Amino acid sequence: MGIAPKATERWFILGTAPPGSQGLYCRFVIAISPARLRARLEALARFGALPGGGVTRPCWSPPHEAARAWLLGELRAASLQAWVDPAGNVFGATGPPGLGADRPVVLTGSHIDTVPEGGILDGALGVLAGLECLEALREAGAAPRLPLAVAAWSDEEGRYGSLFGSRAFTGRLDVERIPEMAAADGERLVDAMARAGFDARRAPEARAPAGAVAAYVELHIEQGPRLEEAGIPIGVVDSIVGVRRARVVFTGQADHAGTTPMDRRRDGFLAAAEYALRARDLVVRRGGGRSVTNVGVVHVHPGVSNIVPARAELVHEMRSPDADVLAGLAARCESLARRVARRRGVGVEVQPMSATAPAACAPRVMAAIEAACATAGLASTRLHSAAGHDAQNLAAVTDAGMIFIPSRGGRSHRVDEMSDWEAIGRGAGVLLGTLLALAR
Repeated sequence: MGIAPKATERWFILGTAPPGSQGLYCRFVIAISPARLRARLEALARFGALPGGGVTRPCWSPPHEAARAWLLGELRAASLQAWVDPAGNVFGATGPPGLGADRPVVLTGSHIDTVPEGGILDGALGVLAGLECLEALREAGAAPRLPLAVAAWSDEEGRYGSLFGSRAFTGRLDVERIPEMAAADGERLVDAMARAGFDARRAPEARAPAGAVAAYVELHIEQGPRLEEAGIPIGVVDSIVGVRRARVVFTGQADHAGTTPMDRRRDGFLAAAEYALRARDLVVRRGGGRSVTNVGVVHVHPGVSNIVPARAELVHEMRSPDADVLAGLAARCESLARRVARRRGVGVEVQPMSATAPAACAPRVMAAIEAACATAGLASTRLHSAAGHDAQNLAAVTDAGMIFIPSRGGRSHRVDEMSDWEAIGRGAGVLLGTLLALAR
């Protein structure tokens, strides 16, 4: 390593240890296995795999439940204690099963559900790298002062409720909304969970006792181009955006598409289209340069070519790392929807679907990540996360942070999402160093 440790320090070499090499100043080596991590990532990718690449594995679906069973098997094969809580979160720990304030854990993890036609790394990397770190520690016979655990949070992608599992774990789940939580296609959460053998009404029981988590760190692909374009191998996340989703429904009047004069039509779709374009301009103008917006779901009724659309429904999403900016954008967009509806002679209803608050990462977790990078000789930079993550819920109950590695081409939420395997190994090594520092 080139640096002699103090006599009282344990010295860790991160990454792959050369065969037979212990290092001049090394007390012992703890090394992740990139080959084992890659094999697990490729094995998990088979659940919900799509022809030609990519994966569709929404939470509670049969592919997801098969992946959950596989993950539990891998955790147990690594000699970890494994369990599932009432919200469907999967845990593996170096200590006894369950979490309590009497033995707080240093926690890592992410999620194994995916978006439709997604990639193999979003979420899966953080879960399986966490498993790899815990297994490497066990193999080395290391015993940090604090126990370690890895989590796979349920429905991070928000098919039914954004960051559902970590919301339940941190006590941020709106219990009264559970019966009405549903996917964009109308499938109810209670039905999806029941099909998978869970009772949605019991999800709030997943709340962890206060003080049960000493710190949380999550490894993730960046999902954007900043690290790759800058040529920097590790991103240290300093804040995570908040995300607001709303269903915006414009209701006009169905009429014959041929015989109704254009100036007499009350077209629900045209109102929705105007709103989508103007909302985008509003967010660009008023979002402070770091806010983004998207309309990814559109339903038109009755949905035939010879009837003027009576009803159009959008799912509108906005993201910002600034809570005040995000709240202001939401209010302005709701006002915009009403103005568009009046001008078009249609009705409108804005139905909030989910809201996550922006979160700042903990200075001591960021410092631990940067120290692990320095030990490994890796450059790093601080940056905000433009995507929402479970770490922002954990930040409400403990010191939390995130490690980013570059995404190849900045691609994510698509079948060709990928990072270089060398980058994946580096990220797992930095995660190991960070966990060791936090567990000391």
